[in-house]
Amino acid sequence: MKLTFLGAAHEVTGSCTLLEACGRRILIDCGMEQGPDTYENCEMPVSAGQIDGLLLTHAHIDHSGRIPLLGAQGFNGPIYATGATCRLCDIMLQDSAHIQEFEAKWRNRKARRAGKPAYVPLYTVDDALKVREQFIPCNYEDTYTIFPGIRIRFIDAGHLLGSASIEITITENNIQKTIVFSGDIGNTDQPLIRNPQYLTRADVVIMESTYGDRSHDKRIDYISQLTPIIQRTLDRGGNVVIPSFAVGRTQELLYFIRQIKDQKRIKGHDHFTVYVDSPLAVEATQIFSQSMYDYFDNEALALIQQGINPINFPDLKVAITSDDSITINSDPEPKVIISASGMCEAGRIRHHLKHNLWRPESTILFVGYQAVGTLGRSIVEGAKEVRLFDEHIHIQAEICQLSGISGHADNQGLMTWIKSFTPKPGRIFVNHGEDRVCEIFAGRLRNELGLDATAPYNGASYDLVTGECLFEGSKKKVETAKALPSESRHRMNPVYQQLIDAGKRLSQVIAHNEGGANKDLRAFIRELNDLCEKWDR
Repeated sequence: MKLTFLGAAHEVTGSCTLLEACGRRILIDCGMEQGPDTYENCEMPVSAGQIDGLLLTHAHIDHSGRIPLLGAQGFNGPIYATGATCRLCDIMLQDSAHIQEFEAKWRNRKARRAGKPAYVPLYTVDDALKVREQFIPCNYEDTYTIFPGIRIRFIDAGHLLGSASIEITITENNIQKTIVFSGDIGNTDQPLIRNPQYLTRADVVIMESTYGDRSHDKRIDYISQLTPIIQRTLDRGGNVVIPSFAVGRTQELLYFIRQIKDQKRIKGHDHFTVYVDSPLAVEATQIFSQSMYDYFDNEALALIQQGINPINFPDLKVAITSDDSITINSDPEPKVIISASGMCEAGRIRHHLKHNLWRPESTILFVGYQAVGTLGRSIVEGAKEVRLFDEHIHIQAEICQLSGISGHADNQGLMTWIKSFTPKPGRIFVNHGEDRVCEIFAGRLRNELGLDATAPYNGASYDLVTGECLFEGSKKKVETAKALPSESRHRMNPVYQQLIDAGKRLSQVIAHNEGGANKDLRAFIRELNDLCEKWDR
């Protein structure tokens, strides 16, 4: 029995672990890295065609996003996941493939002009469509024998519709081991879905640590926070534009807005329209609405038993085609518009921002985390002007932000989850957390609970029978331009080095203009944006 960590080791995304037992090779998750890559990745020790099966904790792309690539490389084994995860993956992997192909098309336009080789997408829509046939839906709590000597069981992790922790029981050479993969452990009291369910026995646990070093803020009352924002915006005759992630967050918003409408909290606008403008969000909402009773919490089930769809109401409209989307902005009636992407980096939300950011009567409402460097982050931090579709848009709309309902357990939630195991597991492997956080949380498990906890690096391999570390993995960090050794900088193209120096001088000029007149600063911004637009090709 052998375990090798191939992703989300001292990093937050790209979950992937290889389990070898009973003559079989099984992957647990096969996710895409999103955001910065901290450590150099080790190659998978076997080819895709040699992998016998895959177990998937949930549909988020950082856990599932490389499955079509694996299929294109020769993997043709079964993929076990809950029914909801299978259905969500069907639409999310196709959407991811669309993005890959679009990015390749965009990059190749620039590459051709520069005489560079063509960029090949990670995978295509055809790859995503082919791999869908390999998914096998499983029920929570049921036990499945997937290979001789290997049984699995999915337990509700409370993170996303269909998300699961996976219990794997292996019997080999008269030795039995129970291994638990936590997946992403959910926060409690989320709308629609159940709280995390706890497991009680394991010899080895692989658990996430996303929020292993911090606690969530005090839970907000979304209904009381949303109501006045919608009320005053509609009173002004404006639109409430909400950038939102298509799967999970959009459905939560619909759940709250249905309550607001049902309780008649908005005065004078009894039948205000709510648009969902994102094909992926529309498809995901349909999946949430269709026979997902095994995944809903008691509150949502009580509504369903009364004949009430928890995320649907009479004034809800969806936009599927581009023409549908365009029509939304030609409608003068005040409304709520929920659109992707959540950080405003792509998708139809950018069109809605173009039509509403300049309107003082409208509101842009952010309900999720905005990463550094994104358009959403710039707006939240007080940008006065942004560039959209070759236009400078002066921001006059009201900008609001609500703390997102985190889908992850915080540090106390993680500790509660691991404490449910009795007796204590023999070994804990901590992953799916930032470099520093993995070590902090593993230290807490050792010091506070007396557990044998380790935070493995990418490529680390362990014998699960003897507990021996077979390979420590790669601790080599990915080099960035700022961290290049001096000898590498000396080999840089001298003309390019002059460009780097010019960029440093520009930063100094920007710093010297602090406190300048707003009129001059806006002119400076326009010139910089024009310059970037000219050279970013």
